[in-house]
Formats: sequence, C-alpha cells, structure tokens
Amino acid sequence: MAGQEIVHRGQIIDQDTYLALRSMEAFYSKTQKKTKDEQLCQIAGHVVYVAMIVVCLLIFFTQFRPGYLSSGSTVLFITVMTLIFPLITYTLVKHVPSAYIAFVIPYCIVPIFVCVFLDSRTAYMMHLCSLLLSAVAVSYPFEFIITQCVAGLVAVYSMKQLSQRSELFSTVIFLTIASLLCYLGFDLINMSFFSTEGLDRVPYFLIVANGVLLLVSYLLLFPFEKMFHFTSNVTLIELSNTNNEILRRLAEEAPGTFQHSMQVANLAAEVANKVGANSQLVRTAALYHDIGKIKNPAFFTENQSGINPHNELTFVHSARIIIAHVRDGLELAEKYKLPSAVSDFISTHHGTSKAKYFYISYMKKHPGETFDEAPFTYPGPNPSTVEQAILMMADAIEASSRSLKEYTEETINNLINSIIDSQVSEGYFNECPITFASISRAKKVFREKLKTIYHTRISYPEMESNK
Repeated sequence: MAGQEIVHRGQIIDQDTYLALRSMEAFYSKTQKKTKDEQLCQIAGHVVYVAMIVVCLLIFFTQFRPGYLSSGSTVLFITVMTLIFPLITYTLVKHVPSAYIAFVIPYCIVPIFVCVFLDSRTAYMMHLCSLLLSAVAVSYPFEFIITQCVAGLVAVYSMKQLSQRSELFSTVIFLTIASLLCYLGFDLINMSFFSTEGLDRVPYFLIVANGVLLLVSYLLLFPFEKMFHFTSNVTLIELSNTNNEILRRLAEEAPGTFQHSMQVANLAAEVANKVGANSQLVRTAALYHDIGKIKNPAFFTENQSGINPHNELTFVHSARIIIAHVRDGLELAEKYKLPSAVSDFISTHHGTSKAKYFYISYMKKHPGETFDEAPFTYPGPNPSTVEQAILMMADAIEASSRSLKEYTEETINNLINSIIDSQVSEGYFNECPITFASISRAKKVFREKLKTIYHTRISYPEMESNK
C-alpha cells in the first residue's frame, strides 16, 4: 500500500520482506520510463547474451553433431525447440503477475522430443540453452535453472527412446517428483518453513501442473514427426506390426519372401544391437525391404514350387524382372506412405550390385564379348548409414545360406566371410560410417545366429520290431 513501511533501518531481511522488496523493484522497473540510452544498453545486453548462447550451441553441433546441420528439417527443428520456450516465457512473465509463472511451462518437452527424434546428448544441450535464454525473464533465475536442469536430466536418463506410452508417463512422474524435491530443498535452505506465513504452496502446484502439461504433450509427437520429417520409435513399432495391410499382402502373395524378410529382420536387429546401431529401425526396414516382390512373386526362388518361369526368358529379361523389385517396392512404399527412413532401405539393400546369377550366366554364354552391364546392375544408391549396411549384409547372407548343401561351422564361416569381404572390396560401404570393428562384430553375430538356425539334430534310435 502507498506509504506502508516495508523495512526499517537495522531490521533483518526475512523471506516476506525480501519478496516485498522484489515486488516493489519489479513494479518500479515497469512503471518508470527508461531513457533512450538505458533502453539501448538493455537491448544490447540481451543481444550479447543470446548471441553467446547461440554460438555455444553452434559450436556443440559443429564439433559433436555436424550431420544434423546438413539437414534443413533438422536445423529447423533445433531452432524451433530452442527458441519456442524462451518466447513463451517472455510472453507469460510480461502478462501474468505471478512471480512463479515460469514453473508451469513444460520446458522438459525439449529433452523428451529431442531424445525421441535425435539423441540424448543433443537433448540436454538444447534443454540447457533453452533454459538459459528463458532465465533472463523470470523472477527467481537461480531456483528456476537448477530445478529445470534437474528435471531435464531425469527426463534424459529415464527415456532414451520412446517406444511405449507408459514410458512417457513414468518419465513425467519421475521428473515431477525430482522438481518438487529440488524446490523443497531451496525452501529448506531459505528456512521458508519457519516464516510467519508458512510454506508458499504456489510453486509446488505449478510444478504438478507442469507435469500434467507434459503428459498432454504426447499428442504433439505425431504432428512434429510429420512436420519435420522424422520417424520415431513409436512409428517404427507400429509399422513392424505384421497385421499392416502391405505386410499381410506380402505374407499372402509372396509367403517365401515374407519368411525371408522375417529372418533378415531378426539377423539385422541382432547385429545392430551389438554394434550400437538403431535396431528398431533396421528391424522394421527389413520387413519392408522386399515388398516389391509382390508384383512378380513367382520369379523369386523363395516363392517357387517346382516351376521356374526364368527358364522361358533370356538372361537380360530375367535380370530386369529381378532388379525391378526395387522400383516396384519404392512405388508401394509411396502408395502406403511409408516414411523415407524405411523406404530408403528398399533402394539401398542391393546398392549398385549386380544380379549375379544372370550376369555370370550371360558371361559364360558369351565369353570374351563386350556387353552393356546396365541391365544386370541395380540402380542403387549404396548404403549411406550403418543400419543400411547391416541390412545389405543380412539380406545377402540369409538368402545365400539357403543354398548351402551342408551346414557346418566351416561352410557357414566361409559363406559369411566371402559375402561381406566381397561387399567391402567392391566399395558398397564406402559412403557409410561403418568401421572394420563393427564389420568384425557383425560377422561374429551372423556366425552365431546361422549356427543356431541351421543346427543339426541327433538321430533318434528306432525300436527294433520283435520277430
């Protein structure tokens, strides 16, 4: 009230007095007009502060995540997620009188969404930058930054990749509890329990409301995914459901190809787990990589039952039909609106290799003759990611393993080594960041899995009939 004494000389400043002084300061800072020089100075300070944080974020991406800067949609996503909450904070603080209003804003959407679409390290870095940009506007910047930083850490630790709705629910519960305990710690430090008016419950209610808003944020995942052309684990899991229309068609019209795809999915996912790649992505992509065979299933050996239509065709014609399953698969992927993260595997699982059976057969029939190799060559491109390289290896190994006459440790080892070494020597992996160590681990996994799949059984003795 006007004329009311807030504090007199020599009085100890308690929490209530401190809040009253801060309230008076905030009031006068809004009502008193700043000079032009003061306004320019304040604007310059904000520009310098924001520029320093943006530069730090750019250095992080340049040093540790340069690949993200090459994608326009990813750069736009990073920009939006970094700036949206500072803008919301400035707007709310300006129009809402409560000193604690920032605690209701669900800042942890940033680490959760970035974890889902990018990675955990990037998620926390962006969360931290978003908080530092927002802290300028809030009344209690220290408590605000620490509380939200702790909540962000809990979010990153408890949810690396969202695959089920229950994971988001448990993450929100954990980070809400962590935020409440963190703010309670500040109240204990400031001895708010012993103030005349007791503990201020408003921040705690706002933190709980923050958790509720985070739960509602799950609804934003799908539009963000479509807007920025990402593919989340939730989408991949939904696509891997074999009741999806295109996979049902594959199982009915090309059952051999469907079984081959299932085996390739298991092999590739196991390798991806061992080398630190995205196992869910490679598993889902493996189920769809051969969907183009639906158009001419009888021309592929896994779907044949004694009749081979290639016997009536030339080698060139047969090769074109076999290679066309890549183009047909891409057309089906577009028809059924498969995300590019999955459809890219359709075009790269053979890379720029050749339909070797018909290519070698043609060479044997026309020795010494120069001919156009294009009809025998897949259109590509070659794999550009570790996951695509794994699928290429798994597809070739699974298909070739069916033609082995004898399943022994030696024949399986020779098959795996010859296929993968050939792919490496022909340069199919030159454009993807797979290492020799990862290839070595992949060979080991393929050996173990194939020996398990094609293990021999002992012969059971038969009862001799009594004569």
